Amino acid sequence: MYQMSYAETIEDSSEDRRGQERELFSLVIAQLQAAKELGNRSGEAAQALTSVHRLWTILIDDLGSPDNSLPASLRADLISIGIWCVKQADLIRTGNSEDFQGLIEINELVREGLS
Repeated sequence: MYQMSYAETIEDSSEDRRGQERELFSLVIAQLQAAKELGNRSGEAAQALTSVHRLWTILIDDLGSPDNSLPASLRADLISIGIWCVKQADLIRTGNSEDFQGLIEINELVREGLS
């Protein structure tokens, strides 16, 4: 009985964490959409790009941890996506790109994968 309760708690925690991650992605996506509307020199763009960087830096760190239970190939793919997102955010920040839409779409796809 104790083991079943523990297993259910772990499963619930994993579901809660995915839900929190989905919410974070939704927030970042909303910020990116506002930034796209207002332009890459707006305060909204600065906030959105900072959020992208923070979100993916945390995720990349977690995905690189040996304690992460995702399959190694999936972790590697997500790390590659994260690196691309951080680089794309830096290109927009420096004025070398205005491709908010690419960032939006990639982050939407990842968010949907958390469902």
